[in-house]
Amino acid sequence: MTLGHPGREPRRAHLSYNPVFVAEPVRVPRERLPDGDLDPAVAYQIVHDELMLDGNARLNLATFVTSWMEPLADRLMAECAEKNMIDKDEYPRTAALEQRCVRMLAHLWRAPSADDAIGCSTTGSSEACMLAGLALKRRWQHARRAAGRPADRPNLVMGADVQICWEKFADYWDVEPRVVPMEGERFHLDAESAVARCDENTIGVVAVLGSTFDGSYEPVAEICAALDRSRDERDLDVPVHVDGASGAMIAPFCDPELPWDFRLDRVASINTSGHKYGLVYPGVGWVVWRDTAALPEDLVFSVNYLGGNMPTFALNFSRPGAQVVAQYFTFLRLGFEGYRRVQSTCRDVATSLADRIAELGPFRLLTRGDELPVFAFTLAGDVGGYSVFDVSAHLRERGWLVPAYTFPADRTDLAVLRIVVRNGMTHDLADLFLADLRRSLENLRRQPEPLRGAESGSFAHGAGTTRHPRSGRR
Repeated sequence: MTLGHPGREPRRAHLSYNPVFVAEPVRVPRERLPDGDLDPAVAYQIVHDELMLDGNARLNLATFVTSWMEPLADRLMAECAEKNMIDKDEYPRTAALEQRCVRMLAHLWRAPSADDAIGCSTTGSSEACMLAGLALKRRWQHARRAAGRPADRPNLVMGADVQICWEKFADYWDVEPRVVPMEGERFHLDAESAVARCDENTIGVVAVLGSTFDGSYEPVAEICAALDRSRDERDLDVPVHVDGASGAMIAPFCDPELPWDFRLDRVASINTSGHKYGLVYPGVGWVVWRDTAALPEDLVFSVNYLGGNMPTFALNFSRPGAQVVAQYFTFLRLGFEGYRRVQSTCRDVATSLADRIAELGPFRLLTRGDELPVFAFTLAGDVGGYSVFDVSAHLRERGWLVPAYTFPADRTDLAVLRIVVRNGMTHDLADLFLADLRRSLENLRRQPEPLRGAESGSFAHGAGTTRHPRSGRR
């Protein structure tokens, strides 16, 4: 959950309303239940007017999350708004659509026996990662106990660019996070560093297919190959989980020859966010295991719910089924070629925009959007009158949300801007953005010194926490 910040809300005790909607004055408390009911039009107007102050999603270049679906998808989701995903006895067809989506993803990710794939939907990739992590831990525990060895000191190897859900997993389930810090121009996990941190207590290695820091892929095949050698040389058999929150819905369509998925024998599980490049509204995620051996049976509960027995493996229970239905609709609607077209267009927009930003002069690219359609850039060394945080603030004044942030420990000296290109960010919008960036730079060049630093950034990248000041992002 997101924790509240009491000092940031207006302190008026009562909400304002439009007098057009009521003949008599009404008092609507801001932070407690009203004493009586309200006319629905008044309640709607109060909520609607406040939400007008939210940002324009089309100009939000910070988020990975889908913010547009076509009207028929909106209609289908509205028709399913009341469906509870967990109640598979009451909504058997919704449950069937979920399993079809799992099998479609298993085929897409080259599972050995996709028609018998095991997997599930989740509220997002964060829950999917935690389920995958639990499977890794339980599998390791079973193997250790069967060999008569202690199973009380599990660790998990990952790069500093992992999503914060992996840090939460390690904390909540008592797993030591072995985080490989960034070093020099290496901003994610590499094979040598991963293997060096593995030992007999390592439950797995997390490889990220698409870093949220800069959009780059971690070298999954190289990591797997190095772990294969480690098995032969050190008798360590360590599985890999691929966190494909974004990249697992990009690589199959844009990089079909890249081995990162179940083609690699060491990959035990893969997750993705349906609500990112799966092109569905939030929140839906997916996790698929290589085979039944990768998901220990004792993690799956058989629940008698409303007259039906059903297997379930989840951290949540009741949740809406509309997003799962929307995912199935989108899979049918686009098919492989449609997804290839959409994702390729995003990458084309990203690489074109990155190249044109590099040509402006004040910026140096870290990546150029040729893996995820996401790229990061920093200021050139000779720029001293403004910071990336000044650039971000000027763009916000023109309606664009472009995050500025520093990298994790060992590279906190590096402050960058990042642009995420999603479906709907066209070449025309990119042209408009570039024009606004040029106008912002004209103003910034007149500054004698930077006005904003990292403390002024409002973007929560989700890489580090105050509880674990580790080397290392949502």
